[in-house]
Amino acid sequence: MERAAATALPKDFGYEWTGITYQELKAGSIASIVFGLAMVFVFLILAAQYESWAMPFMVLLAVPLALFGAFVALLMRGMEIDVYSQIGFVMLIGLAAKNAILIVEFARRRREEGLSIVDAAMEAARLRLRPILMTAFAFILGVLPLMFSTGAGAASRQSIGTTVFGGMVAATILSLVFVPVFYAVIEQLRERGSKSEPVAEPTEPTAEPAFERLAEAAE
Repeated sequence: MERAAATALPKDFGYEWTGITYQELKAGSIASIVFGLAMVFVFLILAAQYESWAMPFMVLLAVPLALFGAFVALLMRGMEIDVYSQIGFVMLIGLAAKNAILIVEFARRRREEGLSIVDAAMEAARLRLRPILMTAFAFILGVLPLMFSTGAGAASRQSIGTTVFGGMVAATILSLVFVPVFYAVIEQLRERGSKSEPVAEPTEPTAEPAFERLAEAAE
């Protein structure tokens, strides 16, 4: 439209966008800031919860898996990225992190109980398989009506429904495979780094000069 208006309209004519298109153009530069702030807040909350800078990375690495599924779903249906799909992206950050937290939390507990890193990751994935599938498929089936909605405003509902559906399917399937791998790799690097840190040797306390003078006077 902008290219056609630049070539076809006379110089005295102009144009303005309204409705959803206006909102998309207005929020285009803000979307990346919103996504970045969402990731930062999730990282800081997880860092405070686990008291570790390494553990949040295990969770946040699951977010690109969900976004990949959302992009594939939009591409398969021939839909563009609009304001509603961007809202779905923000939702997927929390939903993908939720599934990863379930696996990482149980893996961390099993590691504290004495299991090896690989065994703890595999045990966590096995134990949390059913809860993750139950909650994920309940959410996936819940957005199916949005994907195939009709009537007024159907395009917006289809956009957000397709985004969340594709992202949740990818996050559910791929997280069960990749999150244990992320945990094992990052946990090994973290423990290897903690072991390589030099530990200060304890030194014997020395007597203060006042106590030395009292000991000499007693002799």
